[in-house]
Amino acid sequence: MTAGNRIYLRRPADAEPLLEAFRCLPAAVVADCMSRLPALSAEISLKTAPQKPIMCGLAVTVKARSGDNLMLHKALDMAGPNDVIILSNEGDRSQSLMGEVMATYARQRGMEGIVLDGPVRDIDGLSRMNFPIYAAGHTPGGPFKDGPGEINVPIACGKIHVSPGDIVLGDADGVIIIPRQDAARILEAAQAYLIVDERNFELAKTGSLERGWLAETLHNKQVEIIDDIYR
Repeated sequence: MTAGNRIYLRRPADAEPLLEAFRCLPAAVVADCMSRLPALSAEISLKTAPQKPIMCGLAVTVKARSGDNLMLHKALDMAGPNDVIILSNEGDRSQSLMGEVMATYARQRGMEGIVLDGPVRDIDGLSRMNFPIYAAGHTPGGPFKDGPGEINVPIACGKIHVSPGDIVLGDADGVIIIPRQDAARILEAAQAYLIVDERNFELAKTGSLERGWLAETLHNKQVEIIDDIYR
């Protein structure tokens, strides 16, 4: 087996029963229950117009060489319902990794969506497509198809670690990663937090949102408050 140039056909699927419940939750709510640390870089944003507000599936991870999409093509043939392809591109922004033809094929396969730590192209067509694709920009420059690369190995995408079978949750805000081994505990916390968040939203609309925490925090942080003009 050659490290750096290999494909694992299987990945853990123990978090799959939780997907439907996570689809009911905003990514921001779940992120708040994970110490606000699971979000991919804001550079990776939604490039399409999916009718479903939330993308949620198990990670099919792809490790690609800069500007190369050979392993992405293979992942497209492997992924299906409840899968999200998520690709590490060594931070490269010079070459697009896919366009409208590949995206159309992916949608036909029934997968949940695609997350790329790199650009796409055919943005005019993609921007109207009913299929979730998140990417770091767009460029007309096309990809190479030489490899090497890997599928279903741990990667870093958008500065966040992703293991095969982790839950990938995305909406208009962006994408977060939920480690599969912690998913049940995070789901329970997020469902409880959503109730609080929705209540706070209603209170905010009437101006009655409790704000006492702010004075307490400023006091605990020893912030000096001066009733005077800066001189």
